[in-house]
Amino acid sequence: MINANDLRRGTIFQQDSAPCLVLDVSFQSPTARGGNTLVKTKYRNLMTGQVLNSTFKSGDRLDEADFNRRKGQFLYAADDLGVFMDAESYEQYEIGGELYTDIQGYLLEGGEVSLGVFNDQVVTLEVPQVIELKVTETAPAIKNATATAQTKEAVLETGISVQVPGYLEAGEIIKVDTRECRFVSRA
Repeated sequence: MINANDLRRGTIFQQDSAPCLVLDVSFQSPTARGGNTLVKTKYRNLMTGQVLNSTFKSGDRLDEADFNRRKGQFLYAADDLGVFMDAESYEQYEIGGELYTDIQGYLLEGGEVSLGVFNDQVVTLEVPQVIELKVTETAPAIKNATATAQTKEAVLETGISVQVPGYLEAGEIIKVDTRECRFVSRA
């Protein structure tokens, strides 16, 4: 059991038979005497993806979710599905839908992922915050580039496009922020 006072961003608890990830939490003390502190939470149901708000009293107890984060690996794409392997148990999962399509542009065969497993079912799938990808297509390097930021579009080896500085050429490896799909630096 988790005490409502112990809720923090990133905590996972069980609500209505589903794991829920706390996105934001705030504590409010009522002015009336004897009033309990209120714990206001914004959380995401990991089974449905729905974002919900709830208020708990400070003494409320919440169920712990049978949720584990495991290291995994992307093996290959098969039609609209991605095949992933749990690095510890070597169990393979075929994952499709939004879980897969949201991160598909950041996956290379053998790439590292984080699997969120609830009751032997993958409910979250995350890639590292920064990954390295090769530039396959871009306009030629801009000559006499000035100090002002001049960018151009580049297509990466997974098929996604990002804005890169004008001096980059095809064949270079760059670091990409997966949260915002943006160029970070050369690798």
